[in-house]
Amino acid sequence: MTSGSLHQRGTAREAALARAVEDGLLGPRTPLVGLLDVDGVLAAVDALNEAFEGPAPVQHTFAAKACGLVPVLRLLAEAGMGCEVASPGELEQALAAGFTYDRLVFDSPAKTVEELEFALAHGIAINLDNFQEMARVDGLLAGREAAGPIGLRVNPQVGAGAIGAMSTATATSKFGVALRDEGAVDAVIEAFARRPWLNRLHAHVGSQGCPLPLIAQGVRTAYELAERINRELGRAQITGLDIGGGLPVNFDGEDDRPTYADHVAELRSAAPGLFDGRYALITEFGRSLLAKSGTIASVVEYTKSAGGRRIAVTHAGAQVATRTVFMPDAWPLRVGVFDAAGRPKQGPAEVVDIAGPCCFAGDLTATGRELPAVEPGDVVALYDTGAYYFSSHFSYNSLPRPAVYGYRTDSRGQIAFALVREAQSVRAVVEESGLAQADALVALGTDQSAER
Repeated sequence: MTSGSLHQRGTAREAALARAVEDGLLGPRTPLVGLLDVDGVLAAVDALNEAFEGPAPVQHTFAAKACGLVPVLRLLAEAGMGCEVASPGELEQALAAGFTYDRLVFDSPAKTVEELEFALAHGIAINLDNFQEMARVDGLLAGREAAGPIGLRVNPQVGAGAIGAMSTATATSKFGVALRDEGAVDAVIEAFARRPWLNRLHAHVGSQGCPLPLIAQGVRTAYELAERINRELGRAQITGLDIGGGLPVNFDGEDDRPTYADHVAELRSAAPGLFDGRYALITEFGRSLLAKSGTIASVVEYTKSAGGRRIAVTHAGAQVATRTVFMPDAWPLRVGVFDAAGRPKQGPAEVVDIAGPCCFAGDLTATGRELPAVEPGDVVALYDTGAYYFSSHFSYNSLPRPAVYGYRTDSRGQIAFALVREAQSVRAVVEESGLAQADALVALGTDQSAER
């Protein structure tokens, strides 16, 4: 984004917060809300498409795990994207959002027979994780041609980024066929030789914390393997390369860094032939498309001091910012402070911890931050939370899911909201907790006693 676009994004966010307070979407009775800038999301999609322009056909798929909310998926489907899914739930969400079967990629490492049968029957692209899964598909196809593309995920074993848990190309990663293990490459080539229906390779190095050269190294490994397989088989059997996603997001500033253009430049340098049109390219970006467009806003319920440190107690904690709370160094968030009317607060800064509502001491979304003085009734905003935050709820303390709203800015600068997900009621929390089976265990004990 340009500096002007970044200013517009920040301005729209501030206007949306003020309007949310004015409209009662955020306040004492609804103290927690998620907000998503629709214009920002669509701008990210445009930037992605522009970066990959060229002779190679490209299908950009959105990683549903980053935000499985159906209206968000529908927005991306209407913008021309496909969808990468890694579970039955994500598959159903994508279908409900309107993605056609031919725009889906199924990547789960633990696909059941039933899930594979469904994908094969409907022509959904599948990335197989291992040789056992490949043998399972042999049996399911029973000599028939596959209705859709089928690929094999390989692990280039190029190493970890800054966050080990987010790095999927380590020596012992659970994903894919580990190419540096003895005999692995020969086994992969033999697998393709015996199965003409295998026509893609898939490699995904990781996401947050992975530098662009590391990601490019992994993609180059997959590209070179595809070249070798096609050369040794004497035919262009591999026609598509799924290069995953993984573009990291900077959580320390407003700008988009690195950009999709930066990523493509690194890929072109590492594997120039990747973009010449011989292979269809499939991408699986998630966080980088949504993160910067999302905000979690919470009313400050109380403030206090402990050990000389000011603490602001809010309603946003581990239930909506799980990674930040449990791995604060890896997942820091920028914080904004607004008054009760939703206006940015000014004035001298004080050092403050921003705490959530969860019943454990580490439920902090920010520690030791210099912020304008925070008072009860103010609003604290957690920026860059459009992916994996309000959409991936952690039900600690049986805290309900917050409402999520999308917003757009019209030509007059006015904000319009659309409900994306209703706030979960406390009653719904209880019902999901087995209310209908409240007497089940007591009755089970009674039955057993009677039998004895």
